[in-house]
Amino acid sequence: MTISKDFLPKKSKSLGAQHPISFMMEKIISIISAKGFEFIEGPEIETEEFNFDKLNIKESHPARQMHDTFYVNQKSQVLRTHTSPVQIRAMLEKPLPLAIVSGGKVFRKDDDATHLPMFHQVEGMCVGQNITFAHLKGLIFEIISEIFGDNVKVRFRPSYFPFTEPSAEVDILSDEGKWLEILGCGVINPVVLDNCNIDSSKFSGLAFGLGIERIAMLKNNVNDIRDFYKANLDFLEQFK
Repeated sequence: MTISKDFLPKKSKSLGAQHPISFMMEKIISIISAKGFEFIEGPEIETEEFNFDKLNIKESHPARQMHDTFYVNQKSQVLRTHTSPVQIRAMLEKPLPLAIVSGGKVFRKDDDATHLPMFHQVEGMCVGQNITFAHLKGLIFEIISEIFGDNVKVRFRPSYFPFTEPSAEVDILSDEGKWLEILGCGVINPVVLDNCNIDSSKFSGLAFGLGIERIAMLKNNVNDIRDFYKANLDFLEQFK
């Protein structure tokens, strides 16, 4: 006996969707790229020279200890702790002036509600003549406004990073009236330029970096970063 297709149960189709972290990373890279920054990538397994030395991160820096960094091949290589080595490679290989943005996975020995041993970063860098902190502030204001809206309130706090000088942390004001840190930035340290064979007496630069998970948590009111990676479809489908 032949059964009509009209009496057969319908096959349900469930369309997938982009993961919220991938969506947020692509959106931020797109915002920065639209300002004239070239997108480039680099390896996730890096040498200590590119991940630390050329970025002016000394041997004694806490980030270089075994309890903070994943080392490979008896400390000759590491799982990159930031995407900044991509900037080093760009400065060594590309002609000036240059403006690049990079993004991808980075690895640190953290694991709690706001940190993971693997997370995602986007970093931008520009090197040319007469680049100042004023250029950096203007650029950061533009990027943050495009992510969080024109009414977002932003503040810069003095900070310290080995690879930038002066350096700043950037916060936004939440709806609850709390300042929330979202990125770090600064003028590229002349030592880093010299390490990349760039004459720091003629050229200067700016650099900034932000964690994608932090931005995604703020944009989507997520309190635990680990929720993004539990493969819980009920959680993920709300971002379709």
